Parts: sequence; structure tokens; C-alpha cells
Amino acid sequence: AEVESDILRRVRTLLRELDGHHPACQSDRGMLRWTLHKKIDQNPSNSSVLVRILVKELERAERGDFRHYIIPLLHTLMYTFIKAPCIPDELCSRVYDFCKKLLTLPKPFCTIGLDYAIRLKMERAAPGMLYQRMVISEQSLKSDPYPYQEKIFIFADPELLSEAICNALVTDTEAAQVSQSPRACMCYVVIHAMQAALGEGCDVSALKRSLQDMPTSDVEHWFRQVVAAVECAGHEASADRGQHAARLEEIYHAVLSTLQAGDASSGGLQGTPLPNPNISFHLWREDDQLWKELVLFIRPLSQSCEPNCLSQDLDNFEIQDIISDCECCEQTRFSVLSTDSGIERDLPAAAEEPFAPCSTETEQSRLQRKGGIKKKLSPLESVAFLQAGCNGAGAKPPAKPQKRASISLEPAAPLQRLHTARIVLLGDDRILGRLAQAYHSLRKRETRRVFLTPRLNLQFYYIPVVTGQPNTLTIADHTVTGQEELCEVAGYLGRADPWYESNINTLCHMIPKLATMPSSPSKHLVTDLFITDVIAYYVRMGVQPVCFQVYAVKIFFNDPAQEPAEDVFLTELRTLVQETNPHRELNITKKKTTLDGPGIDLTVTYRKVVVSDRVKELAMSLRSTGLVMKAIPADEAEDLVCLNVNITEIVRINNLSGRSFSAVANRLKTRSIKIRSTEQRPFTVCLDKDSRRAYRNVISVEVSPCLEPSYCLQKTRTMKFSLHKTEDVGLVKYMPKSLLLPINTFAGVIQ
Repeated sequence: AEVESDILRRVRTLLRELDGHHPACQSDRGMLRWTLHKKIDQNPSNSSVLVRILVKELERAERGDFRHYIIPLLHTLMYTFIKAPCIPDELCSRVYDFCKKLLTLPKPFCTIGLDYAIRLKMERAAPGMLYQRMVISEQSLKSDPYPYQEKIFIFADPELLSEAICNALVTDTEAAQVSQSPRACMCYVVIHAMQAALGEGCDVSALKRSLQDMPTSDVEHWFRQVVAAVECAGHEASADRGQHAARLEEIYHAVLSTLQAGDASSGGLQGTPLPNPNISFHLWREDDQLWKELVLFIRPLSQSCEPNCLSQDLDNFEIQDIISDCECCEQTRFSVLSTDSGIERDLPAAAEEPFAPCSTETEQSRLQRKGGIKKKLSPLESVAFLQAGCNGAGAKPPAKPQKRASISLEPAAPLQRLHTARIVLLGDDRILGRLAQAYHSLRKRETRRVFLTPRLNLQFYYIPVVTGQPNTLTIADHTVTGQEELCEVAGYLGRADPWYESNINTLCHMIPKLATMPSSPSKHLVTDLFITDVIAYYVRMGVQPVCFQVYAVKIFFNDPAQEPAEDVFLTELRTLVQETNPHRELNITKKKTTLDGPGIDLTVTYRKVVVSDRVKELAMSLRSTGLVMKAIPADEAEDLVCLNVNITEIVRINNLSGRSFSAVANRLKTRSIKIRSTEQRPFTVCLDKDSRRAYRNVISVEVSPCLEPSYCLQKTRTMKFSLHKTEDVGLVKYMPKSLLLPINTFAGVIQ
């Protein structure tokens, strides 16, 4: 009773924090969920007690219409469920019935309820299945019944975070991987599956000793046996839990048969550690670093050949991509590695012998070979490297050699997304701006030559981190500082998802504090790695995306000879009047300022957002000192695909005392806008609050929602044969039109 009372008190404290009643000790903010799970880890036999309390609180929240409690309680319950050594079937059935009730509620409740109901149904048929799948995928253990792999990539911008924070994160991620060998993880899977199926009939201590004394080959054998048994029971439509327990009991006695007589000892339920996921930490220094890491995740260089050898092989080949115009850009393209360099001097003397002799007319009509230079590509850019990665599990079989008379290709087997890359961004809105750039570049690259899309499941996560003295962004006389200004995306996600606010937004200042703490023995213990544990919880349970519109901007410069620049932004575009340097222009500007006031004359053309969603073009001319376009709404109920434009307009006022000027805030909502300086006076444009992405000497700007590159390619192909030049016809109608950046949270957007 005392244990149950203590756990109930902790759960109620967690719910009070969701209502805005923060704990008296501010250092406890964001740690209530973590301390609750850590307490259960110390005494795993209390897992059933916590699950029973959480089920009662869920049922109470549903009856009392406290819907904002449901998703946090459900995530806490499922995380406990996965780690628990054994949960009674009647309790599983009760949780399963509650998840089915959520199907009558709107999104995201029905989505999360359906996901967890499916998982619980498998768990009831094959206890330990959720734990087993999580460990296999996160640790990339070889398993034919479940061949999925996951990896967490943490990206941090070294110019936004201090060196102390980066070093602390590197230390934590490295410490999290200590004592996590594949052998140890396989033993964890075997022990947890046995205990989940057999309950207190499993002697965990004897099982551990038996596995510890075995050679690695025997551990792998029993691991494969257990995985096959659990997966088989989980997939059977009429699976019997008793038959599954009997099968595992046979394996259990076979494993214990190696122990000497008298070694076995009875014992209660014991917890099996849930290993930390495979995490790698990266300082984001290169623009294409994200794409390179993803390619290496799918096809490591060590599995094909060394980079130097691969570069030497490329000297003898030329890359040729064969992309059919009739196929969709998202379908698999056949990229073949040609041994023909296309250079005349490289052509063998008997190259044409296998084919029938041609007439003189046909011979003259052939394209003549020209002298050329072979292009040397980096290992990651080569089709040789990418095709080598296609020969793994889930890849299509290689195409047959093509004949000149007819091209016959066997239907390719559908590719499976066996890899999941979970990208965690640490920083403020500026690193999300870099992510939008990288994601747009990745989508364009995939449109030209698809490789990652059919093989990789890509998930994005965001943890705001702001140092005590954040880097300031200065343009002219304007300075942007403060957590709210630099973390607009995190603020929006926190308002939309209270569980994200409670668990993730609280890390904003906690990570810098932990990084500057003096080192202590407990700080280096794996069990006390708070940041790593929270990141693991976030990526495991946060699977509901919030999609942000990426905006494309085209920038025209004052110099007509300079090519327009194209870029994208996610959160903000800001313009400011640029000071002129030449003495003559400065005098003209001073006279103009005296007559018309500060700023420059602008022409603004935009599409007004109306309720009927009809296009309404408007134009206006005004004098302004600058404007700000915000893509992140201040309220979670507002439309995410909408720009809130704030223009500082200068209004001239004539009164008895003379002429004066006042600044008036002119606000408008739009999805696309064009701004041009009518005086030919330049201004400065800054994207996503990042001074590294500032453009000077700008004369005109065009902003619109960024289109998905694959949609643009397919629409271009369709318009060649379509009479309806403006309407989407054929396959284009069913393709995503806008480029959206999905960032995962625990609940998505709760209306």
C-alpha cells in the first residue's frame, strides 16, 4: 500500500504539471516523468502497480473529459509496458480495451489509440515482442524475421552551441554505448522474452549464468530461436498464448541444461535493462553532411570497399543514368554502370562484332564519338557505390543485360524501408533553417537520382537549446535576442503538445547547465545519463509529426549582371533598409529622407488569404523601414501554411508645427508575396534569423510556398502532353504539392 501510494502521488504530480502547476523546485521541471520511470527501473516488480494506476487515471480522464491527460498518460503507460518484465494478461486486456475506445475520438487520439492497440494485440499474443523489436532495430542485430535497423543522429551547429555543451553531449553519447555489446543485447532479448512468457516460473539468475558461460555462437543460436518463436506467435492470426509459453519453456530448459546440477535457484521477477539506442553525435559543418551520413548508414563504406579503391575503380568508368520520361519521379529508376567510357580512343577494336553488320546509311547516321574527359566523382556520389548498396536486404534484383534490339527488364521487387534514421536537431530556429535547406537539397537530389527514398524512413526531432548568453543577430541597427525570439518553433510545438512542453522544452536551459556542472562519479554512470535517457524516450515515443511549410524565396540584386539567388526558409524572413556608401547617393538619400521620411518606397503585391480559399490579388505602395515575415503562427489553432507579414510603414503627418513622420504597423496574411524597391535603393534580407544567411544589395524579393521537387518534375513532364496547362492532371493530382518539413512530437497538434 505504501508503494502504491507513493507511485500514485508521483503520477498526480505529473498531471498537475500539465495543468500549469509547476513544482516548487524549478530544477524538477521536466524530470518528473524521468524520475518516475527510474524508480520503477530500480524495482521492476512494481511495473504492474504503475500500469494499474495509469489505467485507472486514463479511465478517469476519459470520464471527466480531461483529454489533455490522455496522451501523456498513455505514453507513460506504454513505455512502462515495454520495459516491464511481466504484465498479467487481464491488465493487458484492460489497456487494449481502452485504446480501442480512443478510436471514437478525433485526431490525434484515434491515431495514437490505433497504433497502440495494434502493438498491444501482438504483445498479448507474444509477450516481450515490443521489447524484442525495439532492441533488435536500435542495436542493428542480425535477425531474418525482423530485419529492421534504426539509428539516432544528433546534429548540432558548432557556431550556435558552445564548445563545453558539444563536449558534454559527446561524452554522454559515448558513455551511453558502454557495455552494450551485441552479445549483451542478445542476452537481454532472450532473458526478457523468457520472463515475459513464463513469469515467476523463469529463474532469471540461472538463465543469466547459463548465457554468460556460453560461447558467442551458442548465444546467437538461442537468440535466433527466441526471436523466431516470438515473431511467429505475434504474426499468427489465431495465436495461443499458452502454446507460445510452452515453446519458450522448451528453449528455456534447453538453455539451462548446460548448468551443473544444483546451480538453479528460484527467484522473483527481475528487470532486464533496455539498452540505450545507437546514437552518433555530429557537428554540422558541411551543407551536404546530412545526406552523406544517411547514405553511409544504408551502405557503410566498409561493406563495399575502401574509399581509395572505389575512387580508383571509378577512373575506368563513366556514370550514365537512364531515367525514363514515362515513370514517376518517386518510382525506382534504373541507374546502370556502363563500362563504355564514350571516348573513341577507349573503344576496343572488336566492339561491334557481336552485332549484325549495318548498312552504309545506318553507319553514317550514327553519332560520332568525340574526345572527352572522364569525370571523377567522390565515392558517395558514384553509382558504383549506390548500386552496391542496392544488393542488400530489401533491394531489387539486378537488371539483366540490355540488348540492342529490345530492352526487356524483369519487374523489380518492391523495395522495403528496412532502415530508419532519426535525426535530432539541437539548437534554436537557426539550425532548423539549415535543416530546411538540407531537406530541400536532399529532395532535389532524390528527384534526380532516387536512392534513399525507397530504402529509408526519415524522422526529424527537435530539442531547443539556448545558452545563457545566446549569439545575437545584428543587421544594421537591429538586434535579435531572447529565448522566445530564437525558439519560435519550440514555443509552437509546446503549445500544440503539452507533453512536448513538459519533457523537451524544459531542456532548453537544462542542457547548458548540465554541461557546465563539475564532473562527479555519478555523472559518468550510465544509469544517470539524464539527457541521453530523455532523447531516447523522445525518439521512441514521439512519432506524431507536425508538418511545417518550407517557403521558397527568389532574391534579385541591384546589379543586373548578378544572377538571382534562390533559397528557402522555415521560420522568418526579415528585410531592413541598407545604408548607401557613395557620397552622392548619401546626399540624395538625406534630401529624400527630409521630404518623405526614413525608409524606402516599396511596391508590395500579394495574395490575400480569404476564408473561401479563393485567390485575391492585391497590390499597394508604401514607404517602409523594413518588414518581417513570420511563418510560425502565434496560436496553434492558426493555419501553418500562411505568412504573417508585419510591415513598418512610414506615414507623413502635416500639422501646424510642420511635417512629421510616424511608424505604423501594417499587418497582412498571405501565402505568396512580391516586394520591390521602386527607388532602386537596395535593402538587406536575412533568412531564419541567421546572420550567415544574409543577402545584401537586394532590390526585389519573391516568396511563395516551396514546391516538392518530385511534383515539379512530374508536372513538367505532364504539361508536355496536356492541353490543360494550369490544371493538375494524371498522376500529378495525387502527388504532394508543397514541401513540408515534419518534426515529430508526442501528440502532433491537439486542437
